[in-house]
Amino acid sequence: MPNELLVSNVIPMRTGPTDIRIADGRIVEMGSSLAPGAEAEIIDGKGQLIFPGFVDAHAHMDKTLIGLPWHRHEAGPALLDKITHERDLRRDEGIDSYAQSSKLARIAIAAGTTHIRTFVDIDTDWKLAGFEGVLRTREDFKNSLDIQIVAFPQSGMLVRPGTVELMEEALRNGAEVVGGLDPSTIDRDPARHLDVIFDLAVRHDADVDVHLHEPGELGAFSIELIAERTKSFGFQGRVVISHALCLGGVEDAYLSRLIEMLLENDIAIMSHGPSGLRPVPSVKRLRDAGVRMCSGNDGIRDAWGPLNMPDMLLRAFLIAYRNNFRRDDEIEMVLDIITQGGADVMGDESYGLAPGCAADFVLVSGENHVEAVIDRPARSLVVKNGRIVARDGE
Repeated sequence: MPNELLVSNVIPMRTGPTDIRIADGRIVEMGSSLAPGAEAEIIDGKGQLIFPGFVDAHAHMDKTLIGLPWHRHEAGPALLDKITHERDLRRDEGIDSYAQSSKLARIAIAAGTTHIRTFVDIDTDWKLAGFEGVLRTREDFKNSLDIQIVAFPQSGMLVRPGTVELMEEALRNGAEVVGGLDPSTIDRDPARHLDVIFDLAVRHDADVDVHLHEPGELGAFSIELIAERTKSFGFQGRVVISHALCLGGVEDAYLSRLIEMLLENDIAIMSHGPSGLRPVPSVKRLRDAGVRMCSGNDGIRDAWGPLNMPDMLLRAFLIAYRNNFRRDDEIEMVLDIITQGGADVMGDESYGLAPGCAADFVLVSGENHVEAVIDRPARSLVVKNGRIVARDGE
């Protein structure tokens, strides 16, 4: 395949038709009526919409059940019920995290995803099996998909002695992010839980991403503790709080103070428009305040539930639906969250649709980019680092 690619007549969001010249995996020029080089491969975009590659900044690739026989979901309603059920299922069914994460990677690529941050469960039963499987998948797909691995203590950390040591081993062997989970309700010692996480992060120069399902003022207290440690360790810009459901369940004055803490410490929030009756963070309130945001598909067809799929346009639709977004500018904001917002969190400074950026993009048919969120057409072309990695959803 030639090192040069010319994609003509495509439409970026909020602009008119343009051509894009790509060489050695990078966008080198954008404009009208660009002439191809002698050895260039030419693709007629036919007036299709172009998006930068979609970024799934919150996934669980190691434990998807996609492609396996149907799993009947009957686990109890509590968080610990689901955690225990899933851990037992992995053991009893011998879930192969390499095979499963590979299946998920292929479907995600076909749907236009070029970057994934995935949490891998690490506990004293599963040990490093999930991590090792996803590590193999990352190597297999390194030219088609950027996979960033989070060492994640899904079953708890302090309550399961030996987990911290396993997390450290994962960080020594390729995990880039330290995960945390509900420091008050799971480990029941929030200060120590966060101290351990940030200590690991400092020693391994790793970012931090904390699952926070804790409601109301309890969750808000955890956010305060996370902000304190972010400041004291100088980790501004390197911390994500995922879900952060408490931001939708505290009084307005307290929410304003929490937002100030997030801004002061440049802490990002991951919100994905989850199902359920509990309040969720207001995406518009956070974005209008200047809080960095990303999103992801969370667990895909796993033991927690069958509803999520690896399609970030579908995720944009769900975020818009849950937040009652109806205006075009609001849905365009969601598109920014599932693209540039996720890339910022993953630390990809080469991301975007501009000269000098990595050539990661998706083409779809449609009248405009907001309509694409509603109709979710097949991804006609997916390009990663200037290479075609999927056509027509395959």
